[in-house]
Amino acid sequence: MSKSFKPVKKADQPRVTGVRQVVVTRASGQRIDNYLVRELRGVPKARIYRMLRTGEVRLNGSRVRASDRVTDGDILRIPPVVVAGATDTPAASVPISDDITRLLTSRILFEDDDLLVIDKPAGIAVHGGSGIAWGAVEALRRARPDTDLELGHRLDRDTSGCLLLAKHRSALLALHRALREREVRKRYVLLVAGRWPRRVTTVQLPLEKFLLKSGERRVRVSQDGKPARTDFAVEAVTDRATWLDARLHTGRTHQIRVHAAVSGHAVLGDTKYAPPAAAALAAELGIRRLCLHARELVFDHQGKRLRLEAPVPEDFLLAWQSLGGEGGSTQPGG
Repeated sequence: MSKSFKPVKKADQPRVTGVRQVVVTRASGQRIDNYLVRELRGVPKARIYRMLRTGEVRLNGSRVRASDRVTDGDILRIPPVVVAGATDTPAASVPISDDITRLLTSRILFEDDDLLVIDKPAGIAVHGGSGIAWGAVEALRRARPDTDLELGHRLDRDTSGCLLLAKHRSALLALHRALREREVRKRYVLLVAGRWPRRVTTVQLPLEKFLLKSGERRVRVSQDGKPARTDFAVEAVTDRATWLDARLHTGRTHQIRVHAAVSGHAVLGDTKYAPPAAAALAAELGIRRLCLHARELVFDHQGKRLRLEAPVPEDFLLAWQSLGGEGGSTQPGG
């Protein structure tokens, strides 16, 4: 009896691309590593970072670092890569449900001709890439097709709260300048395991990114890292956890999460940095979200001082109540 074999769909077959010259569009100010992750779907992150380290990727004919940023009109040389499960479907044609678009537009905190600020739900990435077909910015571009929406900053996928976007290039450049000059005040609220010592009000430890063998990006404290400072304030305490207010002086990847974890009080629901005891506490109480919320942005815009606040989500409050904290109108940090 002859054996039958299930045919492999063409879309599931790895594809080797040739050398490509790409003109950067709609990406001004984005880090080149993030740009490549978005553009090279199906290519492992480890391969992307190796291409950058070895000089295989060239920007306008020159070598680049992962932290360098692209500008619209730049010419990017991308070497041959093997794309797993490759398809020829562009990101713009990936279906985004009307429900998602309506959800995000219903959470707009501020909008004018220059800026758009939303209260991003936990679980939605800010942009597509690394196996994620789309993110908040792609969905919002469909809702605002007459704009050139770009992210002003980043939030982790599992972090909820204030997300700032620019509608055109000049607004984006102004945002980046304000962020570099630390003119944008960011305030977060978080729940951490254990009783945070009130004497610890500032954590100032340098942070560096590194890759796991799987290619997943992580962050650790290192003297070779970039300076990072987070101010913490205790808002409320129970026998098992602390509600903290955090203010960023720098904007490093996973900064609050790492600074909290190395201080011995990991953010509850953090699957990357929480030690076993904190993970067990979250599992015991059924806490399924990262208990980190970008609550407030304060900055000057068009001659006015803007203070934008995203309400603390219901599931965050329920997590606090499960830890023995008070809820409702008496929530901390109000």
